[in-house]
Amino acid sequence: MKRTAVINVVGLTSSLIGEHTPRIQEFLKLGAAVPIMPAFPAVTCTAQSTYLTGLPPSQHGIVGNGWYNREQAEVQFWKQSNHLVHGRKIWEELRELNPGFTCAKLFWWYNMYSSADYSITPRPMYPADGRKFFDIYTWPYSILNEIKKDLGEFPFPGFWGPAAGVNSPQGAPDAASRWIAESTKWIENKYAPTLSLVYLPHLDYNLQRLGPKDLKTKRDLQEIDAIVGDLIEFFKKRSVQVILLSEYGITNVNAPIHLNRLFRKNGWLTIKEELGLELLDCGASKVFAVADHQIAHIYLNDRSLENKVRGLLENTSGIEQVLGHTEQAKVRIDHSRAGDLIAVAMENAWFTYYYWLDDHLAPDFARCVDIHRKPGYDPVELFLNPTIPAAKLKILWRLLQKKLGFRMLMDVIPLDATLVKGSHGRRPASAADYPVIITGRAELLHAPQINPTDVYHIIKRHVER
Repeated sequence: MKRTAVINVVGLTSSLIGEHTPRIQEFLKLGAAVPIMPAFPAVTCTAQSTYLTGLPPSQHGIVGNGWYNREQAEVQFWKQSNHLVHGRKIWEELRELNPGFTCAKLFWWYNMYSSADYSITPRPMYPADGRKFFDIYTWPYSILNEIKKDLGEFPFPGFWGPAAGVNSPQGAPDAASRWIAESTKWIENKYAPTLSLVYLPHLDYNLQRLGPKDLKTKRDLQEIDAIVGDLIEFFKKRSVQVILLSEYGITNVNAPIHLNRLFRKNGWLTIKEELGLELLDCGASKVFAVADHQIAHIYLNDRSLENKVRGLLENTSGIEQVLGHTEQAKVRIDHSRAGDLIAVAMENAWFTYYYWLDDHLAPDFARCVDIHRKPGYDPVELFLNPTIPAAKLKILWRLLQKKLGFRMLMDVIPLDATLVKGSHGRRPASAADYPVIITGRAELLHAPQINPTDVYHIIKRHVER
């Protein structure tokens, strides 16, 4: 088997490769690239699961970054157990072909309790007193202390939140991706896995904040190009072949759509008041939406409302398409976890999870980075609230409170969805905004465009031949 490293450069598209990415462009010139028809939805968890199983969401079951658990009556986002992903994974098939095969899975999602040989994934600790400590989960466990001793603590604030991808006291704007790249080298030097799966998220942040057409994003391209180029050179010296790929392309948006507010005005949402703030009660609601970038799963606890809900969605500005069961089967997302209806936004629009009508009644977690408690994806977590005077001083004060052992709420996130200028999830109109796969072995790319399920087989051919 030929040792291979798959470097997932999140958000990379052919339209972004050029003068600001000279090392990626050089790698491309020595090989070949083809666009990948985006997975549907084109979001992290679905795309990665499709690439690593060779199956569509209708079979592997990952219908988004999160979904409504009908039995528990809870929306669950960003879960990490690999048991959620159905189907045989690529490393399992390759291990069957060669028992000596090993795989390192570095920051790809669903990384806990997988059958990969070596794993590193972000995983905070939550003591019983309500505190939160940033940390990582590793397998084997012994990697945790060894790698932190050599590389230092993982710069968690640079992985997600207002500090991600921007200059901050925690380090360089690309601190998280640099740490991941160094951890990749660390794993390679210690274990030399047959297949390394590497996740570099740096482009994701400002492409969502600013949109891909903003001139400020050229710095992000230069930064990720330096990291990727360094890894390519590192693996080349160790005779490891490299595949570059991405999960989705990000396009400009300017129109947030608040589906849950729309459902609330129609009397279909149930709101529970706790401590003077409003919480969405999904189990008691007749209809509600689980928003995930440019797609939203619509769950109907009252199925008699299906036609009314569909009609409302089809007449809502910014929605391009509504998928019922028949339409879902055509795009291979007909799985029990999927919504009874799926709304797809127009290219300039995206869906929020917002359900309150008065910001003063928004739940406390709405103004925090809280990816698990929110009943939907929230890209506004990438921003500091511009209405807070000296917001960074407030953060320092909150951190001091935490250090002194006091309970505190890091409530610095705005509630203004119009701040978001880039999104993904639907299939872009232009193939130039599709994700891309680049390899030095052009003979293993057999078509001018591939399906997302084909990525599995391309990786497998690289390792086998």
